Amino acid sequence: MKNLLLYSVIIAGILWSCGKKEEARTPKEEPVPEVSQDGTKIVFPGEKIASFFTTEMAGSSQMAASFGAPAKVAATVARSGEGAGQNIILFEDPSLASSYTELLTHKQKIKQLQGIVDQKRAVISRKQIEVERYQDLFKNGAGTGKDVADAQVNLLGAETEYSMANNDLAAERTAIIEHETKLKMAGFNPAALRQASPGKAFVICEVPENQIENIKEGDHCSLQFNAFPNQKYMGKVDDVTDLIDQTSQMVKIRITIDNNGGRFKAGMFATAQMGFSQGKNISVDKNALITVQGKSYVFIKNGKNTFLRKPVSVGNLIENRFIVYDGIKVGDSVAVKGVMQLKGLSFGY
Repeated sequence: MKNLLLYSVIIAGILWSCGKKEEARTPKEEPVPEVSQDGTKIVFPGEKIASFFTTEMAGSSQMAASFGAPAKVAATVARSGEGAGQNIILFEDPSLASSYTELLTHKQKIKQLQGIVDQKRAVISRKQIEVERYQDLFKNGAGTGKDVADAQVNLLGAETEYSMANNDLAAERTAIIEHETKLKMAGFNPAALRQASPGKAFVICEVPENQIENIKEGDHCSLQFNAFPNQKYMGKVDDVTDLIDQTSQMVKIRITIDNNGGRFKAGMFATAQMGFSQGKNISVDKNALITVQGKSYVFIKNGKNTFLRKPVSVGNLIENRFIVYDGIKVGDSVAVKGVMQLKGLSFGY
């Protein structure tokens, strides 16, 4: 009897011990974040879990950056050795040299034809006076009808010559458009070429269209030439062309640089470094920003364990930081680590 009682106690102990082990093996349910308000509010069950998401405080500062663009000396300006009134433009592209020469030729013809048109207009005025005078003499019996008719014929001839001269002038003005267009497409302003003084070089570079708002006429930039790798030279932006290349979406920029010593030759390659300022703005680390269906968001920490999703309006990326124009304010605590996890909780993926 004593042995049976002992065995029962032992078995009960084993069963109790197994039950404890089974209970120990049963996993406990972990607390989960609470997502509400259409995903815009995430509340973590504890401060320890929320501390995984690193934040930074939004501040306002002067934002400035620079970017480099490949460039080439497209033309240089030299004085005519024969004493011509027009300076010589030495183009890297021979076809542009031809267009510029044709342009100057048409310009000269236009100037001459304009003088002829003015003369023909003056002749018409004199012939009109003659017709009126002969008509008055005829009315008063001091002239003949033939005199009036001859004066009218002369007026008609003068008007015909004026019309022909005008047509010639219009034809020259039309012919010049082709050459002006070609030069402008290459980044040159024909008027600036004609007025360029000797000792100048024109550098052409191409920049993405999303950068043209940062480049203004008169801005200064630095140039580093392949031929002189250890030196930098200052240039000035003369013009941002009106045409965007539909294949590359690039825009040509014309830069003028002093070349009095003749150091720079047409065809030389360089890199143009341009700086720009965006003024004083709020900015966030690029890792803080998420984009969903074309809209941008950041997550703001509110309290010890709550994150709020905020839509933001952003600008350029400058040195790994996005300018934020709207959506957050100075002092907001913006999540910069664990952002993709917050995105998954907020949008459900």
